[in-house]
Amino acid sequence: MTLKLGCIADDYTGASDLANTLTRAGLRTVQTIGVPADDLKLPEVDAVVVSLKSRSIEASLAVTRSRAAEKWLRGRGVGHVLFKICSTFDSTDKGNIGPVMDALREDCGEKIVLVTPAFPETGRTVYKGNLFVGAVPLNESPLKDHPLNPMHDSNLVRVLARQSRTKPPSRCWSMPPVRHSRTETATTPRFR
Repeated sequence: MTLKLGCIADDYTGASDLANTLTRAGLRTVQTIGVPADDLKLPEVDAVVVSLKSRSIEASLAVTRSRAAEKWLRGRGVGHVLFKICSTFDSTDKGNIGPVMDALREDCGEKIVLVTPAFPETGRTVYKGNLFVGAVPLNESPLKDHPLNPMHDSNLVRVLARQSRTKPPSRCWSMPPVRHSRTETATTPRFR
């Protein structure tokens, strides 16, 4: 069996959303709760989504759990690992998104990381580096007051610059419009 995609999700709900999206796109997908045991026998699948509860814990523990998930996925032959974060990018100025992103990038030896928190189906889009909820910037939406991880800055370049050792981009690159159930335009910050 060759796995096309391994995914590490920072919460169970987002992991379920991702597993559902991959399945609807035609990938045979399994979702696990936590890092599975080494002897877990997988059915014939294309993708595995490892669900973690790492969004609101200490950054160093989130890094440890995410690295364990990546090691498990790579041990099953996964060539590409996706770190699935919340579509409202809720985190704190100290992490966990930036520290986990840094650790996973270092472990795989890549120089560039694409950060794409948009999820147009739920009204989350990114324009010029700013995250929108529907038609308003995240920091002006009711979601800014998340009980565990409030988000008062919709500019993801600034947010990641405060969290990450990875050099933020000097600008964001525009992507062509994505046509789905609605027409959305997303901009993807690329970090080196």
